[in-house]
Amino acid sequence: MRVLKQLAAAGAIAFTALTCNAEPGVTDTSITIGMSAPFTGPNAAYGLDMRQTIQAYFDQLNKSGGVNGRKLELVTLDDGYETERTVANTKTLIGEKNAFALLSYYGSSPTTEAMNKVFGPAKVPLVGTISGATSLREPVGSNPNSRYMFNVRASYADETEAIVNQLISFGLKSIAVFYQNDGFGQSGLDGVTAALKKHNLAPTAVGTVERNSLDVSKAVDAIAKANPQAVIMVTLYKPTAAFVLAMKKASRNPMFMTLSPVGTEQLAQELGAASRGIGVSQVVPYPWNDTAPVVREYQKLVAKPGSYSYYGMEGYLMAKTLVEGLRRAGRDLSREKLQNALEGMSPADLGGYRINYTTNGRHGSRFVELTVIGSGGRVLR
Repeated sequence: MRVLKQLAAAGAIAFTALTCNAEPGVTDTSITIGMSAPFTGPNAAYGLDMRQTIQAYFDQLNKSGGVNGRKLELVTLDDGYETERTVANTKTLIGEKNAFALLSYYGSSPTTEAMNKVFGPAKVPLVGTISGATSLREPVGSNPNSRYMFNVRASYADETEAIVNQLISFGLKSIAVFYQNDGFGQSGLDGVTAALKKHNLAPTAVGTVERNSLDVSKAVDAIAKANPQAVIMVTLYKPTAAFVLAMKKASRNPMFMTLSPVGTEQLAQELGAASRGIGVSQVVPYPWNDTAPVVREYQKLVAKPGSYSYYGMEGYLMAKTLVEGLRRAGRDLSREKLQNALEGMSPADLGGYRINYTTNGRHGSRFVELTVIGSGGRVLR
C-alpha cells in the first residue's frame, strides 16, 4: 500500500510539472485558436462568413482526427470593426481564453494596434487578416512585433497598382480616390498615389468617409466637381454603395473601381442593378470556378454553390495556412515551433495558391485578379 501511495504521489507531481510547463491553449487532445472579427454591426457579414467557413473546416478536420492527434477549438469574439474592442478582445483571447494562436482578424488599424500592443509583445502568432496595409508588412528587422503577423492576402499596394495599370491601359488619366479615413483607407490612397506617380500622374480629387459612417456628402461634392473619368474606392460595401448612388444622382458616371475588402457579393446585393459595371480587385481565386485544387476543396466544404464567396474563400485559405503550420510544427507543439514552421513555408503551395514567408518577411501572397460585377450581381472575370 505504501508503494502504491508513493507511486501515486510521484505521478501527481509529474503531472503537475507537465501541466505547468504546457503551452497555453494546448492539451493532449486539443488546440485553442482565437479569432476577433465583426459579427454585429454594419460589417458583420464579413466576419460571419469567415467564421462559418473556418468552423466548417475545423469540424471537417476534427472528424478525421484533427492535426497531429489534436482537435482544433475555435473561440471567437465580436469587435464590431472597432480598434479598441479588437485590442481588448486580443487581450481576452490570450489571457483568459488561453488561445495558443490567433486567426483571421479584420481591418488595418485594429490589427496593427493589436499587433503592436498585444499579440506581438506576447509572442503569439496571428495568421491572416483582412488587410493589405503596409503597417502589417514591415520587415521583422524594423518592427520585431511583425514577426508574429503572418499575412496571407496580397497588399493594398499590389491591388491598387493592378487597378491603376488597368485604367491607364484604357486611356483614362483623370482618376479620383474615395477612401475610408483610417489605416485601411490611407494605405489604399498611398497605394493609388504611388501607382499613379509611376505614370507621372496624381489623383484628380480625393474624398473621404469616416469608418462605420455613411455620410458621403462632402466626398461626393469634391469628386463630382472634378468630374473624373474613374474613381478608385477604398471603402467597405455600405459607404461604397452610398457613394455610387450619390454620384449617379449628381449625374456623374465615372468608371468605378474598388478593392477586395469591399465584399463583392455584399456590394452587389446592396446596390442591386446599380452595381453593374463596378470593377473589383480580388486577392484570392475565383470561388465559382473549380480549376484550382484549393477552390475545389472549398466548394466541397461549403457544399452549396449559392454560398460560395470571396470572404469564405479567404477564410479557408487563412485557416489552411495555419493548419499547415501546425502540421509542420509537429506533435511536440509550442508557439515558437509554430513560428519557425510558418517561417519555413517559402514558398508553400496550398493547391494553386502560393504563399511565401521568410525570417524577415511576412508578405504571404501577391495574387491579384481584376473582376467586374455583371447583370444580376454576377461576378465576372
